Amino acid sequence: MLAHELRPPKGAKHARKRVGRGNASGHGTYSGRGLKGQKTRLIKRLPRRRGFTNIFRKEYSAVNLRDLERFPAGTEVTPELLKQSGVLSTLRRPLKVLAAGELTHSLTVRAHKFSMTAREKIEAAGGSAQEIGPSEVASGDRTGDGDGS
Repeated sequence: MLAHELRPPKGAKHARKRVGRGNASGHGTYSGRGLKGQKTRLIKRLPRRRGFTNIFRKEYSAVNLRDLERFPAGTEVTPELLKQSGVLSTLRRPLKVLAAGELTHSLTVRAHKFSMTAREKIEAAGGSAQEIGPSEVASGDRTGDGDGS
């Protein structure tokens, strides 16, 4: 007898009882629980989920202006530079710059998106906000280290 010929003894394996799948199955309506009583009640332990999940949602890595304040004046801030300096954990998500905090010197900031207020604050400090395209997101970055390997 070989390993691929091994079989459990007849009657040792049973098909799972699929209850609550209609009366034709023989386990419909009361699902084998009988009528009334403590053991017939199906208790919901969690509230029902409401709303829906948007499958087209775009997840961004958010960076605030207070995080950009650490770079010296005249620096070109890119997602790669933010990853190297430890501000971003991954390059797999597109970068969005938000307006929390103040920017006191001029920077050239390259990101996928900017909030309106963040753009205004960057330009008010003498810098520029440049949008980069979605194709510049590191798609092959499985490890999160940004080098694509």
